[in-house]
Amino acid sequence: MSSAAASVRESNHVSLRDPAIEGLSARNFELLSRYIYDYSGIKMPIGKKTMLEGRLRRRLRVVGIDSLDRYCDYLFKHDGIQSEAIHLIDVVTTNKTDFFREPKHFEHLIDNALPNLVSKGHRRLRVWSSACSIGAEPYTLAMVIEDFIKAKGGPDYSILATDLSTDVLQVARRGVFSTAMIDPVDTERRKRYVMEPLDRNRGEVRIHPKLRSKVGFARLNLMDSSYVVGDAMHVIFCRNVLIYFDKPTQEKVLQRLCDKLLPGGYLYVGHSETITGFDLPVKQVANTVFQKV
Repeated sequence: MSSAAASVRESNHVSLRDPAIEGLSARNFELLSRYIYDYSGIKMPIGKKTMLEGRLRRRLRVVGIDSLDRYCDYLFKHDGIQSEAIHLIDVVTTNKTDFFREPKHFEHLIDNALPNLVSKGHRRLRVWSSACSIGAEPYTLAMVIEDFIKAKGGPDYSILATDLSTDVLQVARRGVFSTAMIDPVDTERRKRYVMEPLDRNRGEVRIHPKLRSKVGFARLNLMDSSYVVGDAMHVIFCRNVLIYFDKPTQEKVLQRLCDKLLPGGYLYVGHSETITGFDLPVKQVANTVFQKV
């Protein structure tokens, strides 16, 4: 525990109420929601106050502070935010993910995008999963591209998988998932790409080393003014993260993504998301699939 956190803890006053179950004051909720928005672009309206309180209580035990408002004092009055920012964002970030989520995108990739890119002479493809969560999306991409290579021959490829949360990236790098989570992966792909444990009672599997070797993981904040991802990408997946941003933030993120997309490359967004009204150098080629012009 840091000295700043310790000083906050030692200054607690005795209360007849249990401070651990008290909610955030209106002022501190406003401070937190503004900070979370400025840092990550994630909107935190008043309707999410109870959710935020519940998630932050897990962090209280780690830091050693016994109330949410005193935790905010630690963050904003005692400079705790400098060391706590990444942990705070890890706590509040929602990471919903599944293998082959929104499967039409993967069908489009293998039936349209990959053949078109290969026909244009691209022999090494760079693919970016820009909000990868615990890794289901980039590993699904690797399965689909490996299937294409097996059927058509070539190209070589690499996948960059980024996320704001360090916690989910740690899980993703391991490539270990519950057996239930890989239910969407068909039997043939499981045989090729998933390693079953000798003890089936463990209830977990691991992605094959060949696939894991094709995916590199890194922390990246989509709110950054520029994206340090190396050379331009042939394919970018940015799905089901734009819904957490307001319209001006969505447009800025999409513009920066397009800057990192090669002409003729493909951008995939979530089925519940839209880019209508934004001035972007892309044309729609399928439902929530766009090609840079």
